[in-house]
Amino acid sequence: MALKLYLDLLSQPCRAVYIFAKKNGIPFEMRTVDFLKGQTMAKDFTDVSILQRIPVLKDGDFVLSESVAILIYLSTKYKTADHWYPPELPIRARVHEYLGWHGDIIRGTFGVPLWVKVIAPISGLQIPEEKVEHNKVLMDKALQKLEDYFLGNKAFLASQEPLAFGYDLFAGHKRLAAWRNRVENFLGAELCREAHGPILNIQQVASTTTIPPPPPEFYTYMRLRIAKIP
Repeated sequence: MALKLYLDLLSQPCRAVYIFAKKNGIPFEMRTVDFLKGQTMAKDFTDVSILQRIPVLKDGDFVLSESVAILIYLSTKYKTADHWYPPELPIRARVHEYLGWHGDIIRGTFGVPLWVKVIAPISGLQIPEEKVEHNKVLMDKALQKLEDYFLGNKAFLASQEPLAFGYDLFAGHKRLAAWRNRVENFLGAELCREAHGPILNIQQVASTTTIPPPPPEFYTYMRLRIAKIP
């Protein structure tokens, strides 16, 4: 039975899983789950994963959520090159350290612009301007810590070779920009365009595409998510 990945490439964790599987030649069947249409709350997806979150991996009867767990599962099952998830304990510990920080800081902070520019307008909700400005300050602080502590003078985050975990787009910091270019060169321009195309064109798509109203419970989720923006 083919490995199935339930993804929406607007989602950074989904893009990480997609890029990893593609780069390592892991065969999978992609099942697109459109977050903006509320499909994570549809019954057919909930039947797969009660958590109602993407990405999701389905390998036969085995179902796994959360991108970090999926990446580790894929790297172990398909015995990918050691540089993706190094076996040395200190380096692996650094990978886990960054993953924890990425989940708490990068994901929570850098996801806000998508909500401000796309999701809130589509849903008819508004995000207070003071939250938007505060988020800009938090993003700059996070980028500085990423540059100074996690990257430092290394070629990549945890070693001198590329890792699969935590890849995202950054700008405005020279060392981070150089790091991003190294990662993109390693992955290949075609795969990067393929994976990141939807998010890079999201504003144009949102302004020219009519998106059917999501289910009522999705608005409740969006209001809670907006309320959590510091």
